[in-house]
Amino acid sequence: MKKRPLLAVLAAIALTSVSACSGSPAAEPTAASTELSIYAWAGEIPDSVVKAFEDETGIKVTVDTFDSNETMISKLAAGDSGYDIVEPSQYAVQLLVGQDLIETIDYSKVEGMKNLQTKFVNPSFDADNAHAVPWIWGSTGLLYNKKCTGEDLTSWKSMFDKKYKGKIYMLDNMLASYIVGLQVNGYRANSTNEQEIAKATQTLIDQKSLLAGYNSTNYFDFVKSGEACMSLAWGGSQVAKVVAENPDVKYILPSEGGTLWVDNFSIAKGAPHSDAAYKWLNFTLKPETGAMATNEGSLATTNEASLALITDKAQLSNPAIFAPSDQTANADFIVDPGKAMTYFQQGWTKVKAS
Repeated sequence: MKKRPLLAVLAAIALTSVSACSGSPAAEPTAASTELSIYAWAGEIPDSVVKAFEDETGIKVTVDTFDSNETMISKLAAGDSGYDIVEPSQYAVQLLVGQDLIETIDYSKVEGMKNLQTKFVNPSFDADNAHAVPWIWGSTGLLYNKKCTGEDLTSWKSMFDKKYKGKIYMLDNMLASYIVGLQVNGYRANSTNEQEIAKATQTLIDQKSLLAGYNSTNYFDFVKSGEACMSLAWGGSQVAKVVAENPDVKYILPSEGGTLWVDNFSIAKGAPHSDAAYKWLNFTLKPETGAMATNEGSLATTNEASLALITDKAQLSNPAIFAPSDQTANADFIVDPGKAMTYFQQGWTKVKAS
């Protein structure tokens, strides 16, 4: 659905951490706020959700949008953002907590967490959901054209098969490519082990002669047409559309696991309308609201109780939107690699130069 440029996020934090300490404190929350300011991923809060919240609460909502976690983190780190709710991806939650830019959630004020799908409860990136309420999710997996491959694919190993030489695309994204390099060797995609990352680096270097290229923009069009047999792919609306339009095109999480991402709602540090922020969290945890995310936005809701309310059943069965549970069981969340980021950076430089 979108790229997750973690390397750029870390760079942005390095530039803004000083200013985060110098911002003046936010205004004290009012007893009964009449407004709410949200900073969210573009396209991830349908207008119908905002309108329904306003109608129910009488609170006026302003939504500003960003197109990367780095932009959002930089904005908060600069101080005095004025935002009440922000929408970080999973590893961005970790980075925001490290910078003390989001609040610890007071769950005595929250209802509806029982509605979440199990895989989003107590996730690895946010123990006990202490700082973030999951909203929508997606996956990174393998997109292929069965007419081109001549067979169903189940493993990353297909991306190293010489019979597909010149018909394979990888995403032009460091951490996404390392998902394949690590998992095909039996390692977890969120590994921080120097030797495992080095092995994955050599695997990606060895693969390079088989590739049609690295492509993060229109790889799905090449797979749809059959010009390419397969590609590493981000699940989401664009890939889902290709899967829906061409019965030969399949999207899977491979047997080695693939990965999941999740975008969450968090309360910004010093939110000026914290009472309204809690009302927003409660509203988004309602089954009816989660269903709107899918019905109106073709987004995969994290809300288990919402699934029965989704009207377009084709979206539920499209694996590029809702990856099947039997495939997600072994999937990893990509989290902040910390100091191991250096190993990825050095390895990726070698891959691209080879």
